[in-house]
Amino acid sequence: MIGQLTGRLLRKQPPEILIDVQGVGYEVQMPMTCMYDLPEIGENLVVCTHFVVREDAQLLYGFNTQAERTLFRQLIKAQGVGPKLALTIMSGMTASQFVRAVSHDDVSSLIKLPGVGRKTAERLVVEMRDRLANWTSATPATDSFGVDDHDLQPTIPVNDPRQDALSALAALGYKPVQAEKAIKQVATSGMSSEEMIRQALKSMA
Repeated sequence: MIGQLTGRLLRKQPPEILIDVQGVGYEVQMPMTCMYDLPEIGENLVVCTHFVVREDAQLLYGFNTQAERTLFRQLIKAQGVGPKLALTIMSGMTASQFVRAVSHDDVSSLIKLPGVGRKTAERLVVEMRDRLANWTSATPATDSFGVDDHDLQPTIPVNDPRQDALSALAALGYKPVQAEKAIKQVATSGMSSEEMIRQALKSMA
């Protein structure tokens, strides 16, 4: 089990990042709410991870705090919720917002997320209420990165922020037409893909 990665951030292509850990690159999928708080390309970071092994793939999911990873693990235990839907849920709202929605039986907020119908939302509220009863504030994976700087800096690819944002929304389950409309409404010159995604998710909430 890979529970944590400490290394250098090489690439951000939502909802996936690439981390260099002593010369080995790990592709990690993250909720957008976690990606917003990542450092700049080339800087060091620590990511809590959850490792999923399937017949056709081995996938790493990453989080900024242990509490966020705990929520992800609880979500994928819920009936009808796999890692992809859990990632979508945690991209559409922060961990604290999700816990608040569950504690207040706020089904209407949950059904705004792609892939979450009324029955799924109602089931989540029922199943997650007891599991999240003792929820505490999120804590960072570590207070110190503890990674030495290297002379060799990563090559930073030039990407189209708009296209990256559209690809990320599609990966999170939003329909292309819906994603295109949301990005068109919020995109402005010079805006990063992460900010486009953040504003687009807010506009669709």
